[in-house]
Amino acid sequence: MKIGIIPLRKGSKGIPGKNRKMLLGRPLFAWTLIEANKSLLDKIYVYSDDDLIIEYVKKEYSDQKKIVVMNRSPESASDTASTEFAMWELASKLNFNFDSITLIQATSPLLTSFDINKTIKALAEGYDSSLTVAPIKRFFWDKSGNSLNYNYLKRPRRQDFEYSYVENGACYTITKEKFIEKRNRIFGKVKIIEMEENSMIEIDEPHDFDIVEKLLEAKLRKRIKSYNSIKLLCLDVDGVLTDGTAQYIDDGEYSKNFSMFDGKGLEIIRKSGVKVCVITSENSSVVKARIKKLNIDLAYYGIKDKYRVLDDVLQKQNIKWSQTAYIGDDINDYTNIIASGISFCPENAADKIKAISSIVLSKKGGNGAVREACEIILKLNRNDNF
Repeated sequence: MKIGIIPLRKGSKGIPGKNRKMLLGRPLFAWTLIEANKSLLDKIYVYSDDDLIIEYVKKEYSDQKKIVVMNRSPESASDTASTEFAMWELASKLNFNFDSITLIQATSPLLTSFDINKTIKALAEGYDSSLTVAPIKRFFWDKSGNSLNYNYLKRPRRQDFEYSYVENGACYTITKEKFIEKRNRIFGKVKIIEMEENSMIEIDEPHDFDIVEKLLEAKLRKRIKSYNSIKLLCLDVDGVLTDGTAQYIDDGEYSKNFSMFDGKGLEIIRKSGVKVCVITSENSSVVKARIKKLNIDLAYYGIKDKYRVLDDVLQKQNIKWSQTAYIGDDINDYTNIIASGISFCPENAADKIKAISSIVLSKKGGNGAVREACEIILKLNRNDNF
């Protein structure tokens, strides 16, 4: 049994509520949690004293059998408690019923499932523990003025200088036996797992969020774009299929405005072979009735972490992100808009979404924006017979 732990404290002096602060429209901890879920780990324990995080995980990831949320004690979540203390506390609660334990830090959102897997596989190669590091070509000195890793009288060219490695704090894996022996995340025969140089940036100060956000956005955009072979169209509901308004009556019921024109566009694009998916934070009978009327089977309601759901859909459908089109209008669509092969937003979308979308449509949400996007996709797929 290979288990992982993501320790999340509620208290944070540098950045209040840091672990649930939004990063590209998703909570910070969600980035490493989903990568852990895709890894070789058998169970991932979200170990927290934050009720908001606990409830979020229970609601958003209830369908993910590998993810378990557990309450950590006030002692293990204090400012003075070590991370090893939290690891030992969890291990004790599990009666040490595992073969290895992997520590995953939420403050390192550039961590991927491939990096996690490498730390796990190191143990099968005979290592007792492993950790992720970042390569760095820098000349180090101590405070007494002594050079540490080079001879300044024979200063090497940077391209000839060997890398040093810095612990990036992202991921550590250790066997149960060695963990019990030393109660430490690293011990015995150690293997380092190299990540990219930018991974040395951990989120500890407010400005770190800005830096990591840009790095993460660039990483998502690195995916090869394929504008002429879209296989799936995913869209939000409110502000996209609707005009973003709701009409209430006295007993609390309400109605929403949908465009029949948009519905026809989705029908046409499905007939062309493009799958249609809806992911919405809405969970109302009104929305469900309209989606059912549109014959959309890939429909997910009450979702906050839309990236996680769409990533899961694409894996199951064997479709690449580069073959995906996305239509969104607000901040909770941010990550999917960046990651998709092509993205659209209605004319009345939030300014921040307009700035990152591939195409800002001329129509407003609920007033032909979806139909306009469908016609563009048909042309991109070289199918003009609509």
